[in-house]
Amino acid sequence: MLSTLLLIVISTLLVSLISLMGVLILVSRRKLLNYILFFLVAFAAGSMLGTAFLELLPESIHSLGVNGLTYALIGILIFFVIERYIHWHHCHKEHTDVRPITYLNLIGDGIHNILDGMIIAVSYLTDFKLGIMSTLAIALHEIPQEFSDFGILIHGGLKIKKALVYNLISASLAILGAILTFAFATKIELISPILLGISGGGFIYLSLTDIIPELHKETKTSKIVFQSIALLLGLLIIFSLNLMLPHIDTEEQNLEIINNISKSELNTESQYSTYSTYLF
Repeated sequence: MLSTLLLIVISTLLVSLISLMGVLILVSRRKLLNYILFFLVAFAAGSMLGTAFLELLPESIHSLGVNGLTYALIGILIFFVIERYIHWHHCHKEHTDVRPITYLNLIGDGIHNILDGMIIAVSYLTDFKLGIMSTLAIALHEIPQEFSDFGILIHGGLKIKKALVYNLISASLAILGAILTFAFATKIELISPILLGISGGGFIYLSLTDIIPELHKETKTSKIVFQSIALLLGLLIIFSLNLMLPHIDTEEQNLEIINNISKSELNTESQYSTYSTYLF
């Protein structure tokens, strides 16, 4: 079991590092970053909507039925309350250039990364090959997602160094999700679909109330066209990845995990019984 845990942690760490490497390459070219920032923000809106409607909500509804939409609504309300609190907090503090969208994005991305870690852990606990496939799928999915998230952090008022640190902290939450899943494998079926719904609702709220209204402020025709293309590209990439990459059925995985744990416990009891008979 320790070797499985090591595989889970290494795979989750690699996913986090791969996605951050893309961001670091972008940061190394400051002029390029400043030039395409408006493109990244539009891309973020598309990728968030795609992730919510094509990935998170379908998975939640698959496990919970109509209740998956209820948790999406709860996610929207949670993000609304958080944003109202941040606005109120800023009104009673000194002026800051960091906007609420920054914190909301970090929360949404953090939950999403926890879910990624959970999926990797569940996959390895089920089958080694499935673990490798899931790690590859999530890594490919995270690269465009991290680009868009970083663009939002910069657009929201964070300095580049601070945005990198926050991005790293958010990415490391995947490791936390993986370890918690390994520790409480048989309970994960109850938690995962709920988090999927809440995260999906949060992404919908963030994209429709904070990011897309920012796009409407642009008046230059050429930039409007590029932003529209970027938004559609974000949707298209998420859609394409969902078609090309293997679907992970968490319900079947959870049953496999429970069966594997039960077999392990039975084998342990059998070995103990044999050992006791030998002694006495």
